[in-house]
Amino acid sequence: MKKFKYISLLFIAIVLVAMTFASCNDENIVEQSAEKIILPKAPDYSNEAMWHIEKGDKDGKGADVFYVVSTWEIDWTDANGNVSHWADVWNPEHRDHMDIEISKVAEYMADGNDFYAPYYRHTTIEAWATQNEDTIYSRTRPAMQDVLAAFDHFNAHRDKSRPLILAGFSQGAFATVEILKHIDDETARDLVAAYVMGYKVTPNDTATCKNIRPARTADDVGVTICYNTVKDVKFIAPVVSVPCAMCINPVNWTTDSIPAILSDTITVTVSPQYHVLVVKNYEGNEYPPILDFLNVGDIHGCEPWLYSESLRENIHLRTKAWRQAKPIL
Repeated sequence: MKKFKYISLLFIAIVLVAMTFASCNDENIVEQSAEKIILPKAPDYSNEAMWHIEKGDKDGKGADVFYVVSTWEIDWTDANGNVSHWADVWNPEHRDHMDIEISKVAEYMADGNDFYAPYYRHTTIEAWATQNEDTIYSRTRPAMQDVLAAFDHFNAHRDKSRPLILAGFSQGAFATVEILKHIDDETARDLVAAYVMGYKVTPNDTATCKNIRPARTADDVGVTICYNTVKDVKFIAPVVSVPCAMCINPVNWTTDSIPAILSDTITVTVSPQYHVLVVKNYEGNEYPPILDFLNVGDIHGCEPWLYSESLRENIHLRTKAWRQAKPIL
């Protein structure tokens, strides 16, 4: 668990401390009451600086992994005092922040796979702290526009004979659901699985998007893996977990309430009623509270790290299953 603690401390330290600086660029300026809100320049995904890419598939048996990073910035101001609610992908420091998470996730997702992660104008943590769905959806529009543009660029240039994996954490998991709504039938047939870590898949998502099908076993393909982790159901954070239509245990890969044992001591159990994971014998103290609404009884910060070895193995297993029998949707 020491590795997870190191990654976790690094992750939270950057989220909460290292993002208090200004950035100045040729932004669009949007008037809102007395203050000016700036939207940073959109990324150009033909520019390789907008990507973190690792080619880990050495024998041609792996998959293409498209990963979307979580929230790494707080509201910031430029030299003129204008406020921005979005990351600036043209600022190397913002890209460096995102790269901390991306590079650590790549340690297990790029194992035997080709790994692609775009930098994008994710909305800042303040949007999520409002816990207001209208505000969140409004401020994530530029972020989702970027992610879909990045995916389209990636998809247009990849080898379509290769299996595809989508994955994201937190805001990146929200984006992963949006990609599932966006892809066409041909791309959906290439899908091994989508890993939605630390965000909800709503009943409306499943009702309106045929590409979203809940995973039921360790090796079904063309499916969505979704989970959120809490110490008790009373700590469920609605902003990331409610309403949720699915949950699978990433340790034993079941959807019922049969507990699984992780790292010899941690018990991980699905709550079929609330569609979350409940963990025992793990406090998650390495994840300090984020603005008093995440990592407060829920353990939001753990999602890409606590189960990383299970996820590594599962990506290999599902990719092998896809290659043995390409799904017909």
